[in-house]
Amino acid sequence: MTTAVSPQTASAQAVVLPKNRGAYYAGAWHEPKSGRFIDTLNPGTGLSLGKVADAGADDIDAAVAAAKAAFKEWRRVLPLERAKILKRIAQILRENANELAMIDAADCGNPVKEMVHDAMVAAAQVEFFAGFVTEMKGSSIPMGPDVVNFSLREPLGVVGRIIPFNHPFMFCAGKSAAPLAAGNTVIVKPPEQAPLSSLRLAELIGGLLPPGVFNVVPGGREAGQRLASHPDVAMIALIGSVPTGRAVMKAAADTVKRTMLELGGKNALIAYPDADPDEVAGAVIGGMNFTWCGQSCGSTSRAFIHERIYDAVIARVKEKIKYFKPGIPTDPATTMGAIISKTQFDRVMSYIASAKSEGAELISGGGPPADAALKNGYYIEPTVFAVSEKNRIAREEIFGPVLGVFKWSDEAKMLETVNTVEYGLTASIWTNDLSTAHRTAMAVQVGFVWINEVSKHFLGAPFGGFKQSGLGREECFEEMLAFTQEKNIHVRLRVPK
Repeated sequence: MTTAVSPQTASAQAVVLPKNRGAYYAGAWHEPKSGRFIDTLNPGTGLSLGKVADAGADDIDAAVAAAKAAFKEWRRVLPLERAKILKRIAQILRENANELAMIDAADCGNPVKEMVHDAMVAAAQVEFFAGFVTEMKGSSIPMGPDVVNFSLREPLGVVGRIIPFNHPFMFCAGKSAAPLAAGNTVIVKPPEQAPLSSLRLAELIGGLLPPGVFNVVPGGREAGQRLASHPDVAMIALIGSVPTGRAVMKAAADTVKRTMLELGGKNALIAYPDADPDEVAGAVIGGMNFTWCGQSCGSTSRAFIHERIYDAVIARVKEKIKYFKPGIPTDPATTMGAIISKTQFDRVMSYIASAKSEGAELISGGGPPADAALKNGYYIEPTVFAVSEKNRIAREEIFGPVLGVFKWSDEAKMLETVNTVEYGLTASIWTNDLSTAHRTAMAVQVGFVWINEVSKHFLGAPFGGFKQSGLGREECFEEMLAFTQEKNIHVRLRVPK
């Protein structure tokens, strides 16, 4: 299916949407057993992108049965052969990066230029884990001359991955890589708000893998609940909100299945008085991920700026933020996209209203843009408030383009405020003093710290949170090991007579 993007983006290429809108499992496309389809909307234009299956419990059961059967074959494929297939998949992702980026831009509202980067990141993740297939090693334990004792690692079985709307394709492809490389079969439940790039991925790579090894089942809460609770699913991995993570853990508890959870964040950027105000202002803006409307769990949505550089930083923030101007996501010139849905738009606007009513000082933005060309989409200007602890926007995850800035002078009080929230995902520290940098990095209760850097991820560096920001680590070798189980084998050698 090909569709024009909008009259305002005639310079942008057409969006080539997936032809298949059902569930993909057992190497084939299936109409939903639920009989339900839901409309998928372009959040940038409000236009329909067509209907997609809304799978239910019966669809998940069928996909799990296919994945369970396929596991018997896939686990026996030689590791280097699995790696060869994954490397071919990475090549396909790169070859189709522009097409996949346009699908995500239309479906999730992020700028197409950024979505091309997402496709490249996904390809790199697939290659990264393909390179580890021979490193899933066990160990031997010395027990004397007549005994051999060793351990080995085996795949778990069927793995369910529930992915969010902010990076649909990158998460669908990239987060399937580790379990597939380890010999597991995978069922992806794409985000109900933006499922199209996951369906397109199944069209592109489905034939490279044995039927049932890679499956995509679009659906909502019913599908996710069944995937998390199914007795034949060995592990469930989620990227999502804290409430969704709690629901997944409860659903997984009855079968005591493993969980991997990357959840929310209310992350802090901390600037000390010796930091350069211009660099700090750039980090404050860059760390908020305004490009995709702050819809990122790792966004540094709380900036703690020392009083000695506060005014200089704020003055520069007001200038640097002008780069991010909401626009049609499929236009290559767009620097900031659309909010995913009307529901999320209303939620973000309610937080902005609460900040104003609670006396927070508005520094920039604060509402929808005036551009008439954007009136049918869900757009909010990049918004910055000066806040205190009493403001809701200073404590709760908004998942929108709203940044709260604190002025601080007392380091102990500032660190207490940084750590007071229930989240613990990322933090960014800005200082030229080595001791201050390391001392603060150890004091913040988070799983991923940048020093004089912000927002970037690095393949091989474990990404994950403390407290209620999740369980497990991703983007590293440990992610792959999480999709294996260790078995110990003890052999008593017979003594010759």
